[in-house]
Amino acid sequence: MIIVTGGAGFIGSNFIRQWLATEQDGVVNLDKLTYAGNLQSLADVSGNPRYRFVQGDIGDRELVDRLLAEVKPHAIVNFAAESHVDRSIHGAAEFIETNVVGTFRLIESVRGYWSGLNETDKAAFRFLHVSTDEVYGSLDFDAPAFTETHTYAPNSPYSASKAASDHLVRAAHHTHGLPTLTTNCSNNYGPYHFPEKLIPLMISNAVAGKGLPVYGDGKNVRDWLYVTDHCTAIRTVLSKGRIGETYNIGGRNERNNLDVVHTLCDLLDELSPRADGQSYRTQITYVKDRPGHDRRYAIDATKLENELGWRAEENFESGIRKTVEWYLANGAWVAAAASGEYRHWVEKQYGKAVA
Repeated sequence: MIIVTGGAGFIGSNFIRQWLATEQDGVVNLDKLTYAGNLQSLADVSGNPRYRFVQGDIGDRELVDRLLAEVKPHAIVNFAAESHVDRSIHGAAEFIETNVVGTFRLIESVRGYWSGLNETDKAAFRFLHVSTDEVYGSLDFDAPAFTETHTYAPNSPYSASKAASDHLVRAAHHTHGLPTLTTNCSNNYGPYHFPEKLIPLMISNAVAGKGLPVYGDGKNVRDWLYVTDHCTAIRTVLSKGRIGETYNIGGRNERNNLDVVHTLCDLLDELSPRADGQSYRTQITYVKDRPGHDRRYAIDATKLENELGWRAEENFESGIRKTVEWYLANGAWVAAAASGEYRHWVEKQYGKAVA
């Protein structure tokens, strides 16, 4: 068995689904089920005898210690995190509690479990920590992409909390010998993405006839990585990565936000045209830029590609079409995910015109 933390979230749920389809080992999914945790994203595997869900917090030492002793995993994949920059600006405390304190407590529990294993099992054990390119800060438009040796320079409460968690994982390896691996990924997109993030927000708002909020001038650049490519990369690092190393995972698909929104509008014009015949581009609404908005992220995945042989299968054109098609075909999932507290948050963040 392996334990996946935060497995009811966007990337975690895609990872569990892929793991069960490709690997022999079972999965225990430990998730607190905060606003972005959604068990509907795993409805198709909920009856799989190799899958088990446990609701709980990575910071709950008693629960995690008990689970480790019961499951006896040979690997932990840690997705659990508060992960939205905008929310961290409004309230950073939860990000510190989960991403820093929670990660520390998880590491302490895992260290206790790992230290009690026999030598063979200790050598085979892995703790893989999933992080973000945002820990590296902002790039100039003509600067080389982030490598694993790039200096950390986080600019938001979210990225600062993830940077802290990365350092805690590094320290656990160098101080205590815990066999850790860290991955830093670029912006993910694809099925089961919580609708507050750029791409699913634009799709759901577009078909609902609402405004499409674009921050500032829309020129902020991100490197886009299709979620199943990310999951494949994590499995590759878990099985072949060098202990104590960091691997950057990127899609080599840099796009500015406005180009992304235009691409989505054009695909929706083709796949689900408006009744009045107008383009969805007419719904674009520019809103005040968020504080500390990094201008550009870009990942250099050369180390992962050369050392471990991973390659992304999707380019942006193929991945974004699959994404739009999935959201159009899964309106019930989107409606359920976007209900309740989420609607109030969107109105607070962007205004009533796009809520």
